[in-house]
Amino acid sequence: MKIEIIAGSLREKSNTRGVALYLKKWFWENTEHEVNIIELSKWNLPFLQKVFVSVDNTPVEFRPLAERMFNADAFILVTPEYNGSYSPALKNLLDHFPKQHRKPFGIVAGSVSPYGGIRAIQQLLLLVPAIFGIASPYALAVPNVDMTFSPNGKLLDQRFEHHVHNFTTEFLWLAEKTVDKKYIEENISC
Repeated sequence: MKIEIIAGSLREKSNTRGVALYLKKWFWENTEHEVNIIELSKWNLPFLQKVFVSVDNTPVEFRPLAERMFNADAFILVTPEYNGSYSPALKNLLDHFPKQHRKPFGIVAGSVSPYGGIRAIQQLLLLVPAIFGIASPYALAVPNVDMTFSPNGKLLDQRFEHHVHNFTTEFLWLAEKTVDKKYIEENISC
């Protein structure tokens, strides 16, 4: 299965980018799935002018991004909390690629506050079904993200590992069941 982790912060030394890096490492060490990170800080995606409905319908400079978005079987959205919601850069990306029919989504938010981006998670739980995705009900809220993960992906507070384990276990259960069912529906005729 191809999983794309979307690091939704534009800041290069973002602590939520550190969460994305840590999750990628976790998946590489504990699964055989192909896991990569789409770092929004590396793409100069303009404000929405045109929806990209296929790779061929995407401007040339964004076709590598389009290929990754269209070929992903599942996504993990990692965002800082901005004014009680997810990052505008993440919203912009998802608006460019709006329909993710039956693709599973894991939701992760971090905040320097003790609430861990829970308001961003609530907002993403509304957005994912609107783009026809399936949200894992077990989200990962990272309170005090600056003291829990370093910007380079190191877990600073080992007590948080069990939260990562619970999130990844539930996300993988959903993703593996959903992707298998989607494959069966698309490739086996009755």
